[in-house]
Amino acid sequence: MSSFSKAAQQWATFARAWYLLDARMQPPGKVAAVTARRLEGRHKPIYHALSDCGDHVVIINTRHIAFSGNKWEQKVYSSHSGYPGGFKQVTATQLHMKDPTAIVKLTVYRMLPKNLLRRTMMQRLHLFPDDVIPEDIEKNLLEELPQPRAVPKRLDEYTPEEVAAFPRLWAP
Repeated sequence: MSSFSKAAQQWATFARAWYLLDARMQPPGKVAAVTARRLEGRHKPIYHALSDCGDHVVIINTRHIAFSGNKWEQKVYSSHSGYPGGFKQVTATQLHMKDPTAIVKLTVYRMLPKNLLRRTMMQRLHLFPDDVIPEDIEKNLLEELPQPRAVPKRLDEYTPEEVAAFPRLWAP
């Protein structure tokens, strides 16, 4: 084979793809697990821990993430400024009201490996609170990743035939 075909093949192997992930009604941990795998490049056959072969991930609808149970009120995010009395704690609700992308960003950041490549990988993460994506990013999108969890239908989205087919627990 000529060197050109090898170079083209190598470029295709190392080229960074752009993936779209919809976070609507998804737990942040599940979204972060899928995202971290793509940012690291673990889905590629050429993956090596020391090489930077990850892809770009665009996450939309971060405003509409879902926690289970009472985590909106009970989950606490802590930080320390380094000064005496600089310990701050905010609940998930307070952090989400301040910045709708912060919870997903923190979750992905904490799920990436704790090494010098982490900041570089985070630069390839693009977060948007709604489903509006800038044109320069939208033209790069290659594939949409499936949502980690299936979103159940709301009651008003079922047809009358489906409602009639539901099993009855007790007879009216």
